[in-house]
Amino acid sequence: MVKARVQKRLYYKIGEACKELGIQPYVLRYWETEFPALAPSKSRSGQRVYSEKELEVIRRIKQLLYEEGYTIAGAKKKLETELVNGSLEEAEPVATEESPVAEAPAASPPRTARKKAASPASAALDTPPVLDSDAAERIQTLRSGVEKALQEAREILALLDSKSS
Repeated sequence: MVKARVQKRLYYKIGEACKELGIQPYVLRYWETEFPALAPSKSRSGQRVYSEKELEVIRRIKQLLYEEGYTIAGAKKKLETELVNGSLEEAEPVATEESPVAEAPAASPPRTARKKAASPASAALDTPPVLDSDAAERIQTLRSGVEKALQEAREILALLDSKSS
């Protein structure tokens, strides 16, 4: 009887990696733009090729986003923390007397946790979310644009009212 030997490959093309991980290629390409840890090399023909290590990172990203409910930003922070600690495991490292675990920056909580925190009963107990400067700037730009649009709409309504009178 001949045994078929299963050999781990050194590199996987994008289609092969996606098939093994159960995701679409466009999702993987998007994740490459969002997660700096995900930087596949290219073959001589220019195709993306992924190593086993990169497949582990992709599995963890998928787990954080789809199973644990993190946002892209939260998953990015959590993944960076895990990579700095040298572990892609789901469980947090446990501190011992010999090796205390340094406090890592907290990642954004999963979406489900934030939805619960936004309920009226618990809103008074929770502190408001802290925004990074980029997010605060985008919100301010959006807010000023909405205010400008409202002002223009009011002016148009005033012109229409004056013409109809």
